[in-house]
Amino acid sequence: MKNSFIRVPEGRQPQRWYNILADLPEGLPPEKESDTGSIARMERIRPRELTRQDRCMERWIDIPKKVLEKYERVGRGTPLMRAYALEEELDTPAEIYIKREDLLPTHSFKLNSAIAQAYYAKEQGIKTLVSESGAGQWGLALSYACSLFGIHNKFFWVRSSREQKTFRADWCNLLGAEIFDSPSLLTGTGRKALEEDAECPGSLGISIGEATEYTATHPGSAYVSGSNLPHVLLHQTIIGLETKEQLKAAGVKPDIMVACCGGGSNLGGFMNPFILDEEYKNTRFAAAESDAAPRLTKGSYRYDSADPLGITPLVMGYTLGRDYMPPVNHTGGLRQHNGSPVVGKLRHMGKLEAYSYSQEEIRSAGRLFLRLYGAVPAPESAHALKACMDLALEAKKNRQPLRLVMCLSGSGVLDMNAYKISG
Repeated sequence: MKNSFIRVPEGRQPQRWYNILADLPEGLPPEKESDTGSIARMERIRPRELTRQDRCMERWIDIPKKVLEKYERVGRGTPLMRAYALEEELDTPAEIYIKREDLLPTHSFKLNSAIAQAYYAKEQGIKTLVSESGAGQWGLALSYACSLFGIHNKFFWVRSSREQKTFRADWCNLLGAEIFDSPSLLTGTGRKALEEDAECPGSLGISIGEATEYTATHPGSAYVSGSNLPHVLLHQTIIGLETKEQLKAAGVKPDIMVACCGGGSNLGGFMNPFILDEEYKNTRFAAAESDAAPRLTKGSYRYDSADPLGITPLVMGYTLGRDYMPPVNHTGGLRQHNGSPVVGKLRHMGKLEAYSYSQEEIRSAGRLFLRLYGAVPAPESAHALKACMDLALEAKKNRQPLRLVMCLSGSGVLDMNAYKISG
């Protein structure tokens, strides 16, 4: 019988995170002040160690012992699955390998950074962490991480997404989280959005603006992010570092690596340990995004803020403009007008391909995975699955025995409306 699951070899579980900032040519373009966005203000509301990591130029950063203990508790390392059944279904000569981050207890990769950020907040004596969430995966991961370290958690959740994912909200509440539908009346950012549209469905940008504004006016709290920023991508490299060990154990060198891309943390965490490594110079790297917010495929590479009012500083990356309001859809984690400056830099350097997909296309891919494996991919992750399937079919057409490696970043078991609506 074929063994589908490849584990991290004994004694090879990563003990350090990889910092791509040490190897990026010319580094990242610096943040800039805007009329209302202050770099110093953002540094005041973030945990100190996270701000330090955003500027750190050390290639390797030790993972704290307590974080490693929590990683082990939640089931790291996650398996790398050889997708034999999917290969057979597609009748492709390609080999398909899938990193199963959906098997973590809160159903997504977000836990990797949530645990680290909650740990650093606890070390600093912070009592309350405030954040935002799109699909709710980050909100749930942070709720659990805060409960592990005895910290209170509040977050602003994109209203249209929260209404679609009521059981995820219930789960967060059980862990002690306090949730605010965004846009809300609690902040100037929320009030402005509701004045312009009383039925505003919200966006991740609005939620970011609300969370940062709220934190700045509530002493004893600190603001944390679930994506975009260099320190988040740093923590997420646990995914790619494990994958590298698993592929080496299997004697496999990837031809193409695939991940979905919203803010960019699962893609960066998965690909960063490979993308500038000379050993993988012939590997292609592919980002799969939603056509509702096609930053990498249709956006422009320029400075922009992460929120609509420009409360956050300007960063260089791919953006659709901070006034862009994505249509309501079920890929809440990909509904952002801009994304990670690290991912943007890699795309601008020509290191990263990008593809965008509609809801209908990714639902079909997700349902096929469900039929084959009994697991429902998160709508966001189904974008990566769709891209991987298309590349496998292209390999079939060209008779190429490619080795495709993708990250299944989350489970869709609490996102069933995304599949039910299309019938």
